[in-house]
Amino acid sequence: MNATPWTQSTPLPSDIAMVVADMDGTLLDGDSRIPEGFWPLLARLQRAGIEFVPASGRQIFTLRDMFGDAMPTGSFIAENGNLVVARGRTTGVTALPAHAVVQMIDLLAGADLPQGHDVGMVVCGEHSAYTNRKDTPFVDECRKYYHRLAFLDDLHKAVMGPHADRILKVAVFDFGDVRVPADTLFAPLRDRYQVVVSGAHWVDIMDAHTDKRRGVVALQEQLGITPAQTMVFGDYLNDLQMLGAGEWSFAMANAYPDLLREARYIAPANTEHGVLRVIDAMLRQRESQRRHADAAN
Repeated sequence: MNATPWTQSTPLPSDIAMVVADMDGTLLDGDSRIPEGFWPLLARLQRAGIEFVPASGRQIFTLRDMFGDAMPTGSFIAENGNLVVARGRTTGVTALPAHAVVQMIDLLAGADLPQGHDVGMVVCGEHSAYTNRKDTPFVDECRKYYHRLAFLDDLHKAVMGPHADRILKVAVFDFGDVRVPADTLFAPLRDRYQVVVSGAHWVDIMDAHTDKRRGVVALQEQLGITPAQTMVFGDYLNDLQMLGAGEWSFAMANAYPDLLREARYIAPANTEHGVLRVIDAMLRQRESQRRHADAAN
């Protein structure tokens, strides 16, 4: 299936109950910020009783900081589906076995990568993210996604010892092309775990059966929402599976080719506020139908 332009999706459904949106390359603009026009749109969604769900590889603390008081009891899919929050309550946590995290740490520590690859690791726990690098360029990249970040001289401490955390995933950042370590260094892990390229410079290693789609399905079940009532937006490979969780699936115009083949519709690019434009059109249609119904009564 190849996606068609979103304008061919009209009429949009009038009974949408949940809108799920990836963050980077999808909801966020070209400067990785939430567009100002989103906030009045969120208020309209809330008045209509429609659940808005950010779905991201970012940690839950980062997402809560980003949405703040506008979503104090909101629903979130964090850490690429490894942590699910339904209306303010954590309802799903998927952790990696400790021995697997140790193996991942040791694989990177012993790596001999080609020239041009400067790689660092973030061990993503339920209560914090952990790294052993303190250089400013690397830390700056990490803090975009992990607002709660702790520094350890030995990453093994994140999973072993008295202060060990439950580890949701392991993220690796490469200042070069992250597909090289993803395809070579972590190849031995692929038969037991997912090695997911989540951006040009990030790869996530996590549970084999967990992804954003599983998070969407969990929320649908908990909130009594069907796929036909679900609108989903994404742009990159870690969004691919979740497009199948909503009958109204939109790949951004800037999306990875696989998503343009999988999605039902193409939304305008994130730099053109595509998510906002589609949601606004859906709400306008819904609001118009309500006005006509009220007038008829």
